[in-house]
Amino acid sequence: MQKVEILKNIEAAGVIAVVRGDSPEQATKTSEAAINGGVKGIELTFTVPHADQVIAKLSEKFADTSAVIGAGTVLDTTTARLAIMAGAQFIVAPTFDPDVARLCNLYEIPYIPGCMSVTEMQTAMQYGSSLVKMFPGNILTPKMIGDVKAPFPQISIMPSGGVNLDNLKDWFAAGATVVGAGGNLVGPGDKGDFDTVTENAKKYMAEFKRIKNA
Repeated sequence: MQKVEILKNIEAAGVIAVVRGDSPEQATKTSEAAINGGVKGIELTFTVPHADQVIAKLSEKFADTSAVIGAGTVLDTTTARLAIMAGAQFIVAPTFDPDVARLCNLYEIPYIPGCMSVTEMQTAMQYGSSLVKMFPGNILTPKMIGDVKAPFPQISIMPSGGVNLDNLKDWFAAGATVVGAGGNLVGPGDKGDFDTVTENAKKYMAEFKRIKNA
């Protein structure tokens, strides 16, 4: 099944770069810089102008690689379908929406909704989300993952918000399947400093591999 394979690739990526940007060009270069540094997961947010065009470009360029390109800040079904038609392999949102969940299920695309409570996580699971975004991570902290997995051991969690190099090991030790990293990873791209994005990506992936091999 396509959905299962994509979820495996997301988990293998370990770190998903949450890319924003003031222009399509900036977002494209930031994404490419992260991938060049070894980060294989890109969440291209729909706060980027013409985000679907950026997703299409990245999906085509990295089609024959292990990189997974997804869409973020997807708030409605129109945006979700636009992203999927552009080639997005997964859909991420800051909140849960049942209509978006149904659409993603129809196209065999993983839907990763933002959830802040156990009730929201259970609802997302009932609508087919096996991976949920624990958001905002800087408020909920790693300890919540263990607390959630006690009644829901089958759930996979992607914390997003507040994830950095210093606490990466804490998130994975707590049971995170994958993490979403934004400003701490790709923030320099906002200033056109794409070389630093690549260096940051190398550091994140080195730390991820160290954690997994420990």
